[in-house]
Amino acid sequence: MSTPSLLILYGSQTGTAQDTAQRIGRQAQRRWLQVRVLPLDDYNVANLISESLVVFVCATTGQGDPPDNMKKFWRFLFRKSLPAGSLCQLDCAVLGLGDSSYPKFNFVAKKLHKRLVQLGASALVPVGLADDQHDLGQDAVIDPWLKAFWDKVCVLYPSLAGVTPLREYEPLPPKYVFHFLDTVKETTDGRMRIPEGSAVPSQSHPFPARLVSNRRVTDASHFQDVRHIEFDITGSNIEFAAGDVVMMRPCNAPEDVQQFCQLLKLDPNSQFTLSATDNTAVPASLPQPCTVRHLVESYLDIAAVPRRSFFELLSTFSTNNLEKEKLIEFSSAEGQDELHSYCNRPRRTALEVLADFPHTTAELKVDYLLDLFPEIQPRSFSIASSLKAHPHRLQILVAVVRYKTKLFKPRKGLCSTWLASLDPAQGPVYVPLWVKKGSMKFPKEMDTPVIMVGPGTGVAPFRSALQERIAEGKADNVLFFGCRSEFKDFHFKTDWEEMRKAGQLALFCAFSRDQEDKVYVQHRVEEQSKLLWDLIANKGAYFYIAGNAKQMPASVCDALKAAFQQEGGLSVQEADQMLDAMEKTGRFQSETWS
Repeated sequence: MSTPSLLILYGSQTGTAQDTAQRIGRQAQRRWLQVRVLPLDDYNVANLISESLVVFVCATTGQGDPPDNMKKFWRFLFRKSLPAGSLCQLDCAVLGLGDSSYPKFNFVAKKLHKRLVQLGASALVPVGLADDQHDLGQDAVIDPWLKAFWDKVCVLYPSLAGVTPLREYEPLPPKYVFHFLDTVKETTDGRMRIPEGSAVPSQSHPFPARLVSNRRVTDASHFQDVRHIEFDITGSNIEFAAGDVVMMRPCNAPEDVQQFCQLLKLDPNSQFTLSATDNTAVPASLPQPCTVRHLVESYLDIAAVPRRSFFELLSTFSTNNLEKEKLIEFSSAEGQDELHSYCNRPRRTALEVLADFPHTTAELKVDYLLDLFPEIQPRSFSIASSLKAHPHRLQILVAVVRYKTKLFKPRKGLCSTWLASLDPAQGPVYVPLWVKKGSMKFPKEMDTPVIMVGPGTGVAPFRSALQERIAEGKADNVLFFGCRSEFKDFHFKTDWEEMRKAGQLALFCAFSRDQEDKVYVQHRVEEQSKLLWDLIANKGAYFYIAGNAKQMPASVCDALKAAFQQEGGLSVQEADQMLDAMEKTGRFQSETWS
């Protein structure tokens, strides 16, 4: 039998599934296989019937949803009209990347695996269910899963058994080659361009929205800096409803860009064009020609905590024995605990790793930059305003991420720190952005009440919903808000009080640190069991939770089920079933993040 060609298709939201797919691609190259690695929506799914060997790597997002770059594929694959045996010639394997703290753990991978088998495909190995919550991260599942996969492939294709693979630490060719320009041309590199015509802004064509205001809304003595930021979206064709999210791609800090260029001895002003070494396209978000500064500032994710693949690739350049040994250890399955202690636990950035391995960094060839560093991923924020209340404006509420680890420098969130640094008083500031449908949907009917639980910045989408509902004359609204102190971090206090006075909102607040005992939103939910039972059981109310995914959502659900038992006389089992039924019909929705 001839050497197989392997197709690796991925559905990735934050880049982890893409990184894993590329890692499997490198393993295939080392085994001398012909390999293609593509996002699912970039692949013509109609060709699947003629493929013989495919690996699917997919993440699960939100409440068990497929990532954005596999939604088209997902719709096609679940068409009822697809014949049962249409994929009978396909050998495949599905690897899921998930987080078991979410209720729909690896839902997409499980469902995809089941559907492929239903269509006649032969699964080479059981579906892999990697878990972010594992002490050693997702690799604890990925490593043994990959070993089982390659063992199976060797049995299927005996010709591979006789092939000597390239050693793990020999460099593979880079994906792209840099061609530096001798003379500096005039370039529009990095300048904002307004999308032409009436196109709706998207990831490939964001809208440069002018920053109108950037205001700290927490008290100066409060430990956390939270910002209320407003953008002008006049002329953008952007429309959004309550529950939608705005997307933006942050930039690296100027001092990080400078340090990176110094470490790699790169001139930030030099210009280059890129050419691909295989059939892949040059990244659409990079202009041609491009300056080194623009590449490092707006494209390479140098401030992220690097993944294991980063150390794997770095080890192939190293000629310093001490550094190479350490890098090989960090890339091995046995060295994952060490890597976690060095990198993940203290949240060490890729830039800091380069500084820790100076000899290896000095040998790094510029052509490998795009193999080594992933692209900066867009960040999403719940929209905190309604177009009905604020036409041509889009507002967000952003908690600036900053915390200490054992490392000397405090850790900072890339996007929140970047946003906080933008000052419209210093001159016009434009942020490229686009809007995406959110997972939360609000009822259209005039007389359906809504109950919202949004502690901290989780309250942002509910401000949008309340502004929208009140503009439509829907006054049956209940909000549970929680924070540490009424005087330090009570977000949108004035808005809520105006709505309350106008009879448009019932407001229940939990200020956890303002009294001896800590009071949280779930305690307020418990206290209002009579009201909640009446609204839900008699008036068909919708119930929403937004905020941090730690304990809060589960505690609120417990309080709600306790209300069903106390006021409705339901048993524990019946209360569980009632909440499940609400979730299935969209009357219970939650949007949480870790």
